[in-house]
Amino acid sequence: MSDYVIISDSTCDLTDELVKDWNIEIQPMTFRVNGNEYKNYFDERELPLKEFYDFMRQGQIATTAQLNVIDVEDFFKPYLEKGLDILCIAFSSGLSGSYNAIRLAKDELLEQYPNRKICVVDSLCASAGEGLLVYQAVCNKNNNMSLEENANHLDKFKFKIRHWFTVDDIDTLKRGGRLSNASAFVAKALKIKPVLNVDDEGHLKAIYKKIGRKMAIRQLVDSTIIDYDKTQDYITLISHGDCLEDAEYLKQLLEDAYKKNDINSKIYISKIGPVIGAHSGPGTLALFTVGSKR
Repeated sequence: MSDYVIISDSTCDLTDELVKDWNIEIQPMTFRVNGNEYKNYFDERELPLKEFYDFMRQGQIATTAQLNVIDVEDFFKPYLEKGLDILCIAFSSGLSGSYNAIRLAKDELLEQYPNRKICVVDSLCASAGEGLLVYQAVCNKNNNMSLEENANHLDKFKFKIRHWFTVDDIDTLKRGGRLSNASAFVAKALKIKPVLNVDDEGHLKAIYKKIGRKMAIRQLVDSTIIDYDKTQDYITLISHGDCLEDAEYLKQLLEDAYKKNDINSKIYISKIGPVIGAHSGPGTLALFTVGSKR
């Protein structure tokens, strides 16, 4: 059985430390803010996330670019040339065209490297929800799953990954077309904080409307505890858009709820990177777990 490398993109919003610990490879995606273009590296070598979110708070509009075929080919080739096969976990096709670019690049590369294998999984996930799927891929590989077995397992497992998040910047949702002008006006006037999830098609859906930030954060916990999968000790990922204090508050609430409900799960906190943050805005807080279904 040939060895294979696990590759994802920077929308999975993991920490640089976890990427190194899990021995995975991350293709950085491109974003633009304040008139400049950057690559989204987890070590923040091109632009610190604090500066990125400060630009957004000052009214700067951040934009992103999906992966293109050439970029994917250039990133994959060194691994194929080393004799490695590839398992790629892609950002949701419901939110980006990157998955399609990776699929097209795969076809081109397999013509050039006929002895290699490439499996591409459409995560239908976003942010650290995608990161949670990457973690499962790592666990599967460590348990000696073959490339094809791993990819097939992930295609089923992804529908168990639950995304719950709340946003603080209503204007960012409005600019992204996810909230009408009238709804945004009412939400800001009444201090409504929407709570959203990602559905089985990989699209964002607003589920709850809570008055105030703390009520929204508590809803993240309540929604997570319902139908939590206790069959294994899965990890929990919390991601934040430059609001660490809120992330730590959410972690404490979650630890208390886990204890009361006899749930064993190690909790990690990571940052929401600029590719996701450009569309969710500063102050976004997200929680990712495994349930029996989304």
